[in-house]
This record gives sequence, structure tokens and C-alpha cells, in this order.
Amino acid sequence: MKRKYPLPNGQEVTGEEVEFEVEREGFNVYILADGTKLRVKNVVAQIVRLDAWGPDGTPMYMMNGGPVVSADVPDHLKKGKQ
Repeated sequence: MKRKYPLPNGQEVTGEEVEFEVEREGFNVYILADGTKLRVKNVVAQIVRLDAWGPDGTPMYMMNGGPVVSADVPDHLKKGKQ
């Protein structure tokens, strides 16, 4: 079912939610200079195909979701473990 979705520039564009399945959802791993290992991935909750197209003619999509972050922190950085 089509409905209107707000864009960051203040405009509204019609679009339709698209069902999806996750093919692969891996973590990016970052090793910080202090020895901390951060694992980060973005988890998508909703995908909407907008009635708008890019310069090359491909449809524009809007995604709702958020990051999942896990930190493996060395003991010497933890409060009360020094």
C-alpha cells in the first residue's frame, strides 16, 4: 500500500514498503589503538521503494533500522578493574 514518506529536505514522496529477506548480515570489526575491539553492524527493519529515481533511472530506497554495537574492552580500561 502506498503512502507518503518524509525526506530530510522537508519534501514528502510516496512509496511502498517492500518485503525482504536477509541474505547476509555480518559485523565490521575495528581494532582501536587502546586494544578495544568494536563489532558493528547495521540491522534493517524496513525498506521502502520511493516513487523517485536517481539520475541513472534506478529507484530510490529508504531504509529504517539501526546499528548494533558490541565492544570487547581490555580489563585495564574498565572502571573498577584497574
